[in-house]
Amino acid sequence: MRNMSVAGMFYPGGAEEELSYINHFTKLYDERFSLPQIKSKAVIVPHAGHVYSGFTANAAYRILERGGVKNFVLIGPSHRVAFDGVSLCEELEYETPFGSLRGSLELVEELKERFGLRTLISHSEHSTEVQFPFLKHYVPDGKIVELVYGRVDTDFLSKIIDLVYQKEDWGVVISTDLSHFHTLKQAKDIDNICVGSVERLDLRQLNNGCEACGILGVEAMIKSAINLNLSPTILDYRTSFDASGDATRVVGYLSACFE
Repeated sequence: MRNMSVAGMFYPGGAEEELSYINHFTKLYDERFSLPQIKSKAVIVPHAGHVYSGFTANAAYRILERGGVKNFVLIGPSHRVAFDGVSLCEELEYETPFGSLRGSLELVEELKERFGLRTLISHSEHSTEVQFPFLKHYVPDGKIVELVYGRVDTDFLSKIIDLVYQKEDWGVVISTDLSHFHTLKQAKDIDNICVGSVERLDLRQLNNGCEACGILGVEAMIKSAINLNLSPTILDYRTSFDASGDATRVVGYLSACFE
């Protein structure tokens, strides 16, 4: 079992409270916007506390639910440990407030054989873990595999995405927040670089000022979108200001999907 390590900090540890968050995010979104009528099995989502970024992430998971794919590889940056490469979680269950998600022994073994992946760190990374409750809620019978990366070549990471995406029953979740701790105006200016690069699949723009903590995952996803002829759709962008009212130290959040 890959136990919850940031429940009670980044998201509620109880099912009732977490469900109230998800229902609230859905209600708010539908009052303000229309969810695009598209299907997707590849998304970019944020990974802050659900009170800050859950609204933005929730939109992407609703799109994934509509797509019908039940199994997902979660890819996120390491925040606590510096290392080279990609760490593979080999646990067969992932704990969530709604019950456990199953791991996929089959895909774990394939990733080991094809890419030489193995467990490099203790898997207690929040960038991936905060996605577990959403996945359990929207695809309760699915399987997942968690990948956490440190310093890694984005071509290598993109090849992993390509392999997973081309499997009929698998999709990909890329986790990243955008700029950190600027003023609201500065954050929006910097984040526009990141959002625009995703929207236009523009690698040059991405690497010309984007401050996303998961920029390597985003770059790999853009490369895969180009390779696989996928089109991006921006689902939501906002900052922590929307939840906190603090315009002095802002974090940016983006959700996008690819079809």
